[in-house]
Amino acid sequence: MNLAHLGQLLTDSVAAHPARPALRVRRGDDWEQTSYAELGARVATVAEALLRLGVQHGDRVAIFATNRPEWTVADLATLLIGGVVVPVYQTSTARQARHVLGDAGVSVAFVGGAAELDKVAEVRAELPALRTVIGFEEVAEAEERTEGYVAWRELIAQQPVKDPALENRMAAVTGSDLATIIYTSGTTGDPRGVMLTHEAFCFEIEAVRELFEITPTDQSLCFLPLAHALERAWTFVVLRSGALNTYLADATKVAEMLPLAKPSLLVSVPRLYERVYAIARQRAASPAKRRVFDWAIKVGARAQAAGELTPRLRAELRLADKLVLSGIRTALGGQKRVLASGGAPLRAEIEEFFHAAGLLICQGYGLTEAAPLISFNSPQAFRFGTVGRVVAGGEVRIAEDGEICYRGPNVMNGYWNRPDATAETLIDGWLHTGDIGGVDDDGFLTITDRKKDLLVTEGGKNIAPGPIEGELAADPLVEHAVLLGDGRPCVVALLRPSLEEARDWAAAAGVSAASDDELVAHPELRAELKRRADAVSEALPHQEKIRAVAVITEELTMADGLLTPTLKVRRRAVEQRYAAQVEELYTQIRERKK
Repeated sequence: MNLAHLGQLLTDSVAAHPARPALRVRRGDDWEQTSYAELGARVATVAEALLRLGVQHGDRVAIFATNRPEWTVADLATLLIGGVVVPVYQTSTARQARHVLGDAGVSVAFVGGAAELDKVAEVRAELPALRTVIGFEEVAEAEERTEGYVAWRELIAQQPVKDPALENRMAAVTGSDLATIIYTSGTTGDPRGVMLTHEAFCFEIEAVRELFEITPTDQSLCFLPLAHALERAWTFVVLRSGALNTYLADATKVAEMLPLAKPSLLVSVPRLYERVYAIARQRAASPAKRRVFDWAIKVGARAQAAGELTPRLRAELRLADKLVLSGIRTALGGQKRVLASGGAPLRAEIEEFFHAAGLLICQGYGLTEAAPLISFNSPQAFRFGTVGRVVAGGEVRIAEDGEICYRGPNVMNGYWNRPDATAETLIDGWLHTGDIGGVDDDGFLTITDRKKDLLVTEGGKNIAPGPIEGELAADPLVEHAVLLGDGRPCVVALLRPSLEEARDWAAAAGVSAASDDELVAHPELRAELKRRADAVSEALPHQEKIRAVAVITEELTMADGLLTPTLKVRRRAVEQRYAAQVEELYTQIRERKK
């Protein structure tokens, strides 16, 4: 039976295998598991509690926490009663949380621990709609920190009573109801709330399950933020299939968790695959090891292409597997039934590398506005260097300027409180993605460029550079600020100093220089610019922090193509012009991590 709405997500799994584990989290050296029967009961308990707290159909309920089983329970309970879930990234600052909670008019907010509770408390006076804050963790003096506080343990201690009000509310939920508002960065200003219906997610859940045969014996590792549409939608797929979802709060620990969790299903952003690839090559740095490494990868690639192995190739593969290939699989927690990548482009050479080791990475493409899947490769149909075929039931067309446009049941209703932005993005039912690409004769989609000026890091985090660049350029010493980090592990900045202000600063600081060129290149000026950039960076969320700074010694002009007629910096042109300096910054970052 296809899902009509997300309130039915657990129905089949609870009925078919109530005793099987649904959720799992590591507590010290042990696993803490929740069965499907327990999950169903807990979701009902929390749903009834939300009704008693006055949550109405269509009310907005926020979840502000790291990945944990409680996140999913709160999510499903809210959806069960027709509430609208508003995820907040755990890395959000108090100001960012205030924007999301305030813009959405959130009435109830689930928070993880003291850090999230304090951020909400800091801006509570600016959130008139917020009545109740529910804390997952025990926090000292929580009631004194913010009014309307309720502890999670108190919420779940109440036994389900099969309240007719719950049954009535569940029956009122439909596929066209709004399920969630996910705030995602635009190119300028505050994040915009993407409105997605139950139907949008149900469409994708069934489309993915049709091509990936996920069974109750499978296990998935949930380490991308659940506030991100990709991880949340995948969690829905896992639970709909009756499989086990393992939660990891700290994504930086994923390499340590993989051999413990041994997931058969893994959805990641390119960063993880890039890291394993880089480590594998680094360990084969010596000439002798590199020869063996390259030979093993070639053997693996030949074996994958051959289909039927000759006796000689089979023998070579056994040796290559023993020496190299098995180690690559071990680094990702063993053999995988489903291995997927999304959120940012994955280089074809990395796809080919893992495929040689017997691991097929199915790369996909999408955006939050499409809940979030538009296309994906599958084990039955894949092509390296592409993001696969368009999801069944969806449709892609390429505009005259090369922009990818999409329509399907999973397209958003629009942006919350932003009819202007909605009109710019949704035109005659088509979602204008802001990405440039093409479709080949076999229907495989390729992304070639980004139309929108938005940085998407290697970890899949969307970062709007404009506001940060504005803060940097607000300093009189900075004439131009250019943030870079698209497809990279982190953000760096290129700064061009204002010559007039630099001269004044030099005079006050006692720094002497024979010319402007010498001044711009002076180590003390560069150090001062770095200090000022660090001051701006300190107030930013972790993923937006500026990890390194370089100084542009040349003037940026329209004549050299680095400025537009309105004197805006051409980001791609600057990145290409200063490619060597940019690479040096990322080399320095990698060296610091060793």
